[in-house]
Amino acid sequence: MKVHILGAGTPTPSATRFGSSYVTELSGGEFVMVDCGPAATHKMVKAGLWPTKIDHLFFTHHHFDHDVDLPCFLLCRWDQSIGEENDLRVFGPPPTQEMVEGLIAKDDGVFWHDINARINHPASINHWSNRGGTLPRPAPNVLSTDVEPGFTYETDRWRMTSALADHAQPYLDCLAWRLDSDEGSVVFTGDTAPCDPVRELAKDADMMLCMCWDDQDRMDENGEGLAQCGTTDAGRMAQASGVKKLVLVHLGPHLSQPTALAKGVADIRAVYDGEIVFSDELMTVSL
Repeated sequence: MKVHILGAGTPTPSATRFGSSYVTELSGGEFVMVDCGPAATHKMVKAGLWPTKIDHLFFTHHHFDHDVDLPCFLLCRWDQSIGEENDLRVFGPPPTQEMVEGLIAKDDGVFWHDINARINHPASINHWSNRGGTLPRPAPNVLSTDVEPGFTYETDRWRMTSALADHAQPYLDCLAWRLDSDEGSVVFTGDTAPCDPVRELAKDADMMLCMCWDDQDRMDENGEGLAQCGTTDAGRMAQASGVKKLVLVHLGPHLSQPTALAKGVADIRAVYDGEIVFSDELMTVSL
């Protein structure tokens, strides 16, 4: 099992990172996506992945840096299909279902004009047929579900379990996710402050991708420690859960600088005795 880090940043864009998105690759070519932040579809292709190979997408929450590429991913996956792919399944806290239906619903979806044109225009029909599609071309069918903490989705090879993440309530429902399979376990904290539900979810996990906005000392001084983790908060949470490998994601502009990263490593090592990885976009991390 390995995790492709497509987005390792925050809502603040930089030349090297922007937003959150991850794809877990299991043996046998099965892929599970968590969050779909800025340019996730483009980054996916740069990482050697392909949209039609991803059948499951799980959202942690609906801040734009975690979901803004959803329209692009849905439409690209459908446009590049030949009609033989599995239906895409999307899970997340509300308004996941409303967002998906609002994008692609027949007649009144925001992108129905595009879908309708590609179904009916002769040039689009020709492209569809040349790729191996059989007429008539179907509209996209996406199975979306709003879920709450404690929800579990299971296949014959892996299981995803959700827990409450302490971040933007009461304005947004927020989740963390854990993927378990015979190949290992990975936790995606989403954006969260240290909290018991995430600690319990991450218990004895092989790897945890934890948001880490900035140096903890700076966050404590400027008040930005509210509703999110910094360096030592992430380290303490991983240590309390017995996580074997801590991957720091959602890195802010200051923490992305080399001197801040060096301090961050030292501070985390003082409170966490597992492996530490500061992520970069397009990095692949194996269990």
